[in-house]
Amino acid sequence: MSQFFYIHDENPQARLISQAVNILKQGGVIVYPTDSGYALGCMIGEKDAMTRMVRIRKIENDNNFSLMCRDLSELANFARVDNQAYRLLKSCTPGPYTFIFKASKEVPRRLQCDKKKTIGIRVPNNLIALALLEALEAPIMSTSLVMPDEEFAESDPEHIRDILEHSVDAIIHGGYLAENQTTVIDMSEGDIDIIREGAGDTSLFE
Repeated sequence: MSQFFYIHDENPQARLISQAVNILKQGGVIVYPTDSGYALGCMIGEKDAMTRMVRIRKIENDNNFSLMCRDLSELANFARVDNQAYRLLKSCTPGPYTFIFKASKEVPRRLQCDKKKTIGIRVPNNLIALALLEALEAPIMSTSLVMPDEEFAESDPEHIRDILEHSVDAIIHGGYLAENQTTVIDMSEGDIDIIREGAGDTSLFE
């Protein structure tokens, strides 16, 4: 049975953040809040944990995963970001955007999109998620907690507990969240290609 943490959404308790981080470091799977609903997360490279997340979501491959980063400097370690793209990202992060870039050599090959060798990257605008990332000092390999046959990520942590308490190692209750999707922007070829319009303002990229 998973641990269930009530963490304050404006002043995350350091003790509980540390406990959640320890679960991640031990190879666990957690549910945590982001600015686009709840997400499943694990440490990068934890293949068994990622397999569990694939099983929960009933997806076929790892292409639904993205790296959740604490800031742009960490993001740049895992994606090939030129100066122009960096300036754009600086204007809209943290925020509800997923950016697709060519992956750096720090990203395991199996996590990259097979054809383009790309990776999705995020800097979330959620204080609990950012506290986890700061304490972890590493990105979280994440996928939105969209259950099979659903369109949006789960937003009710009590409901998540009902359906997943035996499938994950920890669930963070960080409030009841809006049902938003991230705006997905592909910048892997140097141009700006808006793949999906979501909560993030696309006018910044016009």
